[in-house]
Amino acid sequence: MVLSVVQSPEECSSSVISPVFAALRSGSIAKVGFLRIYRMQENSVPKEAAYQIIHDELLLDSNPRLNLASFVTTWMEPECDKLMVESNNKNFVDMDEYPITTELQNRCVNMIAHLFNAPVQDNERAIGAGTVGSSEALMLAGLAFKRKWQNKRKAQGKCYDKPNMVTGANVQVCWEKFARYFEVELKEVKLREGYYVMDPVKAVEMVDENTICVGAILGSTFTGEFEDIKLLNDLLTKKNKKTGWDTPIHVDAASGGFVAPFLYPELEWDFRLPLVKCINVSGHKYGLVYAGVGWVIWRNKEELPEELIFHINYLGGDQPTFTLNFSKGSSQIIAQYYQFLRMGVEGYKNVMSNCMENARRLREGLVKTGRFEIVSKEKGVPLVAFAFKDKNKNLAFKLSKALRYYGWIVPAYTMPANAEHVTVLRVVVREDLSRELVEKLLLHVETALSELDDESSVPKITFTVEMKPDGSRKEGDDGVLQIPATSVHWKREMHKISVKEVSVTGDKTKGVC
Repeated sequence: MVLSVVQSPEECSSSVISPVFAALRSGSIAKVGFLRIYRMQENSVPKEAAYQIIHDELLLDSNPRLNLASFVTTWMEPECDKLMVESNNKNFVDMDEYPITTELQNRCVNMIAHLFNAPVQDNERAIGAGTVGSSEALMLAGLAFKRKWQNKRKAQGKCYDKPNMVTGANVQVCWEKFARYFEVELKEVKLREGYYVMDPVKAVEMVDENTICVGAILGSTFTGEFEDIKLLNDLLTKKNKKTGWDTPIHVDAASGGFVAPFLYPELEWDFRLPLVKCINVSGHKYGLVYAGVGWVIWRNKEELPEELIFHINYLGGDQPTFTLNFSKGSSQIIAQYYQFLRMGVEGYKNVMSNCMENARRLREGLVKTGRFEIVSKEKGVPLVAFAFKDKNKNLAFKLSKALRYYGWIVPAYTMPANAEHVTVLRVVVREDLSRELVEKLLLHVETALSELDDESSVPKITFTVEMKPDGSRKEGDDGVLQIPATSVHWKREMHKISVKEVSVTGDKTKGVC
């Protein structure tokens, strides 16, 4: 543990740091320099010192607002920040003690259910729960599908030990976690170049009697594209009718669930489709709440097996609960309700429209360079995925690294099977990525490209080095470069000619010999 990084009070003028030196003088902090001691120290330290030590170390983290790899919200209004701080000490699981917090969660569940066109009456309570991100939401949905499938198979007297689920290879890793943790085979539809989402036709072909559900993605992590859930529903309906099965659809709307209803209200992807039985969505993405809150909504109570629900006494009444986690903070739930109350449909529509407009400006700027092709679609979540036209994998990773020098985090990655040969970069356009920042990013992309071009255009020379054993040099051997054996890092052989290319800047070699 680094407890002190300065040597004397004179080296730092900040009055906040003074408790650190007071503690040093008193001996309550050992002056250990940069030793990595991961043990708790014997003595307490002043609160100001503890704060400053941690605060300074955290400065080495990247700037969250420049992290364009993440969908997660990085800015909220001060009023919402204040509400979150005020509720940090509430354990959400204590429903008897915090009934209003529980009520706010239930209101959020109902609002989301209506947003997703669930068949819920105004005086009826929707079926759903707040979760720790979409990962827990997906686990709960998968468990419900698995248990319902098992119950039906048992009633039919059929085996129920080999469940599977069909998805695209573009699913987020939480799907793979569910499959491994809860022993469900994951059957993935492979991708292909130019089509980076699940093909509904191939997905339905892979469905069999052991399929607990087909998972569709509203907003692919790789390209932001919406999968054709309407076509999937139609094709699966025909197969169910032909086979007598009732294979359902789960929609992973982690990224797109708070985008599509406001930008594409006519798009049919939700509970308007009969086979869509469950939807998860991330409140900490385009729900505009800090990490980590997610939501899972079921079509109706028949889709959630009763044996998975636990009942808690809630002020003399019944409070059903279905979660993997027990204790958790209340602040994200309260923040989500604040956003729903504060923004309304109008506010969310304005934010999403602005994000899409900034994504359009970024897309046009990248095309204008003449170096990139846009991989993402215009209709989807607000992100821009792009690739070099010359298919140079290394160049994509080099550009990602070069942009880090300016503070930007722009990920470069290869696509899933069977499109691993395609390498893309991706920029997620969030609420806090303003037009000015988009323009600055484009400027830095152009600068980085110029630097990479200059680097690749550096001339190279080729020279030969004749390796001779020590003491073998004879008179007249002018021009032979003698290299001491201790400086040679490859296997030295007698009279072998080695060839090496060396980059040259100006008239000098760079670090050779």
